[in-house]
Amino acid sequence: MSGALALVGLEKRFGDEVAVDGISLDIGEGEFFSLLGSSGCGKTTTLRMIAGFERPDAGSIHLDGRDLSPVPPHKRPVNTVFQSYALFPFLTVADNVAFGLRYQSATPEEVRRRVDATLDLVQMGKLSKRKPHQLSGGQQQRVALARALVLEPTVLLLDEPMGALDAKLRKQLQLELRSLQRVVGTTFVYVTHDQEEALTMSDRLAVLQGGRVMQVGTPSEVYSQPANTHVATFLGTTNLYDATVTEVGAGSVTCRVGGTSLVVSPGDHPARVGEQLSLMVRPERIEVSPVEATEAGSTSNLLEGKVTTLTFRGAHTAVLVDVGDLTLEAEVANVHGEPPPWLTAGSPVHVRVSASALRLLPTGEPIG
Repeated sequence: MSGALALVGLEKRFGDEVAVDGISLDIGEGEFFSLLGSSGCGKTTTLRMIAGFERPDAGSIHLDGRDLSPVPPHKRPVNTVFQSYALFPFLTVADNVAFGLRYQSATPEEVRRRVDATLDLVQMGKLSKRKPHQLSGGQQQRVALARALVLEPTVLLLDEPMGALDAKLRKQLQLELRSLQRVVGTTFVYVTHDQEEALTMSDRLAVLQGGRVMQVGTPSEVYSQPANTHVATFLGTTNLYDATVTEVGAGSVTCRVGGTSLVVSPGDHPARVGEQLSLMVRPERIEVSPVEATEAGSTSNLLEGKVTTLTFRGAHTAVLVDVGDLTLEAEVANVHGEPPPWLTAGSPVHVRVSASALRLLPTGEPIG
């Protein structure tokens, strides 16, 4: 089983609306690849074109070098798991999973063997005689997954399959699905609008907006090194400011944000003096400390401010600090279960931001 998928210049319109606008992606064999974006960004339409449910207006789809354009949906070596599991209510779990095998000329013995093995894989073997209405939402999701996997597809497409589940169960099944994908080795293409889900499960992901690809990379690359402001703000929480480049050195860039001067690592963007860019920093990369406890050393990017708002969030406290005409959101770990005693609204604090934590970004332009 291979499963290398190549999307080349895919376009799709519905009337005057451009749903997919020239998407090109290479998805590796055995990769867990996610299409991430908000509603209407083109991710489900792209998935449906891979499945053959929609025909591209332009571009092509290749699986292991084979052009899928002339191949009808039911003959493509792909299968799809939808958000609505579409289980047959009058069939048992085992019969639901076995349904597609009747079109593969499998013997009764082979059907039984493959169904039993797949149900054991998704931890549903003991419930094989139940009907769908006797299952929880998570169990139904496992059955839908088994029904797709039993056909041994080269590529498995998953269209927000956990969207109907509660948050706790969704987190549990994220880990289970990721572990299962590693065991079976099938290429997974996963559609979601949930940033945490994509970061947790993916080998790589593509962030989409307006039918175009904004960035492709590993979860850590896309989160820590966003290509533009759209990716930075879509993935997680970020501080984002307008900045003007005032100095460019061999290993650093100095920029002015409001009335504050900050030193930034050069990054990927070749900054020029006078250029207007965006400057971002993630809250967890900002160090907050009481003024009297700040250690002596470099004063680069060491700022003094005043705490304005504290928001308790369990493992950490979100802190808003006014620094001159800037407001920074930072995170302080609740090591003892609550904020440290020195952290109170109105208290003066020092804020330190390393040059490597800051990133200069262009506006939200696609990668190509």
